[in-house]
Amino acid sequence: MPAESRAATKRARIAGAAIPSVAERRRTIEAEALPRNMAALISEASRAYGDRLVWDFFEGGEMLTYRDLEPRVHALADGLRSVGVRRGSHVAVMMPNKAAMPLSWLAIATIGAVMVPVNNTYSEREIVYVLTDSETEFLIVDESCLAPVESVLARGELRLDRGKIIVSGESGHSYLDLEQLMRIEPHTPFIDEAVGHDDLLNIQYTSGTTGFPKGCMLSQRYWISAGKVNAFRDGRHYRHILASTPFYYMDPQWLLLMSLYQHATLHVAKRQSASRFMEWVREREIEFCLLPVLTLKQPPHPDDRQNALIRSNVYGVSKLTHGALEERFDVCAREAFGMTEIGPTLFMPIEATDMVGSGSCGVPCPFREVRVADDQGNSLPPGEIGELLVRGPGILKGYYNRPDATRDAFHGDWFRTGDLFRMDDRGFLYIVGRIKDSIRRSGENIAAREVESVLNSFDGVVEAVAVPVPDEARGQEIKAMIVWVDAVFGEPDLTALIAHCQRNLAPFKVPRYFQFVPELPKTSSGKIAKHQLVSGSTAASARVYDRASGAVIATTGAPHA
Repeated sequence: MPAESRAATKRARIAGAAIPSVAERRRTIEAEALPRNMAALISEASRAYGDRLVWDFFEGGEMLTYRDLEPRVHALADGLRSVGVRRGSHVAVMMPNKAAMPLSWLAIATIGAVMVPVNNTYSEREIVYVLTDSETEFLIVDESCLAPVESVLARGELRLDRGKIIVSGESGHSYLDLEQLMRIEPHTPFIDEAVGHDDLLNIQYTSGTTGFPKGCMLSQRYWISAGKVNAFRDGRHYRHILASTPFYYMDPQWLLLMSLYQHATLHVAKRQSASRFMEWVREREIEFCLLPVLTLKQPPHPDDRQNALIRSNVYGVSKLTHGALEERFDVCAREAFGMTEIGPTLFMPIEATDMVGSGSCGVPCPFREVRVADDQGNSLPPGEIGELLVRGPGILKGYYNRPDATRDAFHGDWFRTGDLFRMDDRGFLYIVGRIKDSIRRSGENIAAREVESVLNSFDGVVEAVAVPVPDEARGQEIKAMIVWVDAVFGEPDLTALIAHCQRNLAPFKVPRYFQFVPELPKTSSGKIAKHQLVSGSTAASARVYDRASGAVIATTGAPHA
């Protein structure tokens, strides 16, 4: 299709002629009955859409049609039952992005068992912690991830029956073989009709940026409703959806369920890549994706605007770069907000073009009520800043074996997000920062998120954090730690970066200290481990520039680590 025709078609689908209003779409989603369980959702989709691809792991060549989905899921479910997996069994799954990962999840769901997704980059200590904390009974593991598991088993640090370890990969090991379990002779599918919305489906571990991760107990209702909300809240049809992050994270899981509702194809990459992302979008004719803002930092390409995207979700995009992102890639980029504990919570309607660059995360999703509250849980009026509280059917059932943490996470039946928000007079919500992520300078509370947003909007900055450092006169000062794109933008231009901050921040919010580092420490889920930077537990070898004195100061650990 010529570029002009493709652009016209895209515009029409984004505009959505005769599409119901946001309020009408919400009422419809909430009024329609949910599938009774995950198995019912799989069955309906599989039987209705024949030879259409349900997924395409395009870098590994693994494809599956809708017609073959239900038989493959039930074959594996039968295989897992044959080795003892039952309704309520805890089954850890540790593997890279390959078709066996979602197949395992859907089979576990069909049985009514519980999946414990395990990050395949976890250290031995983290593997022991998650499998022990979750009381895992069975482990499905890819051969590429087997070595650390065998190591902790050999040392006796993991109490897991070797007869309940199922390996995906080449033969030659002494464990149960996942591929063999998938080859169970087909027969009339067994579906446990007793499995319902309130059955536990995932123990999903949070990233643990401030300590050991906690296992969020997520029900079948959580996932069934999350898929439906993401599929229909825009009122558009998406035929090709992209998942580029690992399946042990939340996003590919709900993207798969969104695809089942939309009868779309989920295109799955092996791993995230900002440099290849838009190439994937063009080649696969992607219409919905989660767009990494780092794509804006890549060198311009003559085909940047040649794509079929109808909506791309963005998270925490700077007000200064939102419009530039849409213009460069000719995309409808819309903010959204959610958490592991509560699923999809806020979204910016696709038609809200006037909110581009506003910094707002949007309005509440279907099935979610929100309010901004003070420390005691009392609602605050529009314009005032407080904690975002959320409630609704299908949010987490609690933290696994953590009754104290579960209690502390709620004001009554309202979940405490730990995020500071404000609401405007139209009901749009704006994230201000984390309650525990602020810098207090000379009596002023400064949201680190705001400073980071400005830093990250500067050409050449890959990622940046703002952290507090002790100061005798002001209590705390702001330090910016920055990863720079040397290959594209050359040496850091500190003078221009400071001027950029001064143009876009009040004087008291402009960082005093600047440090360029090759990388920032990350948690196992890929989030910046800011607690390590604040505590000084991560050593830094790069020099620090003091804007106030114009001098370069030495770095010898805290406070400038």
